[in-house]
Amino acid sequence: MFGVTTVTTCEDVVHADEIRLFDVMIDRFQLVQLPVLPLPGQGNWLSRAIANHYCDEFAESHGKYLTIREALGASVPSAGVACAFERDTLAALARDPGHGPFDPSSLTEDYEAGLRIRDNGGRGIFVRMRDADGELVATREYFPDTIDSAVRQKARWIVGISLAGWDRMGWRGGPFEWWMRLRDRRAALSAFVLFAAYLTIALWGMLWLISLVLPIPPRPLTPMIVALLWINVGLMSWRGLMRVLFVGQAYGWRHGLGAVPRTFIANLIAILAARRAIFQYVRSLLGRPLAWDKTQHRFPDMQSDP
Repeated sequence: MFGVTTVTTCEDVVHADEIRLFDVMIDRFQLVQLPVLPLPGQGNWLSRAIANHYCDEFAESHGKYLTIREALGASVPSAGVACAFERDTLAALARDPGHGPFDPSSLTEDYEAGLRIRDNGGRGIFVRMRDADGELVATREYFPDTIDSAVRQKARWIVGISLAGWDRMGWRGGPFEWWMRLRDRRAALSAFVLFAAYLTIALWGMLWLISLVLPIPPRPLTPMIVALLWINVGLMSWRGLMRVLFVGQAYGWRHGLGAVPRTFIANLIAILAARRAIFQYVRSLLGRPLAWDKTQHRFPDMQSDP
């Protein structure tokens, strides 16, 4: 165990087998990342929906996305918790010994650490393993359950990964690494597309209401537009099905089915977070330094929480 440094925070619920698993894997890899599973929300329906949308996103990301990413040989980003670093590799990340291995000027220093390890020739691995009782070896914790706190946290992620991360980390590695970094940095653009889509739906509804009073001849759709619309419906349905399957596997099928309506909450938070992130990033380009916006997490009650 002298060659491994593990990362957890005080609000984490750590699986009993995590340290043992780290000890087995760290001899062969420079970074070992285990799944992170947010604890289901509590309180009123809105608080539960906001907290549970994190469950949906992490269940899919840590059930599918990181597994594929590691299998393709791309970098495995650290989640900041449920991870272990090989000691010499961690020391090599410390460009400035006074600051340590994690750059204090970064808003997502844990994410960047995983990319820097690969850039330096190391290898990270994402491990999904179950214990003797069939339970996933993972770290669990509560995530924000208010709109304001969720927006502030996700804005920090967007600035650190999607905007400032482009400047800081560049486009190193091969085609698989470029593709994964492109996926990481699409958040701001995705939020803009979502906003345009919801605005279009609102405008369509207004035009429909107006057509009840004033005769407005509908504009005919070309066969190509109809075909594109059906392709989009098919892709959206497939994406929704995948999320239901992964969330259902992690939290049960009732929770999995709830992931579909919670998508609207997730999209709203994404739009608001992207707006906040873009303003913060633009201000940083004008000379105002980026600030690490801390969000408060609720601490688990070990007597009642899983």
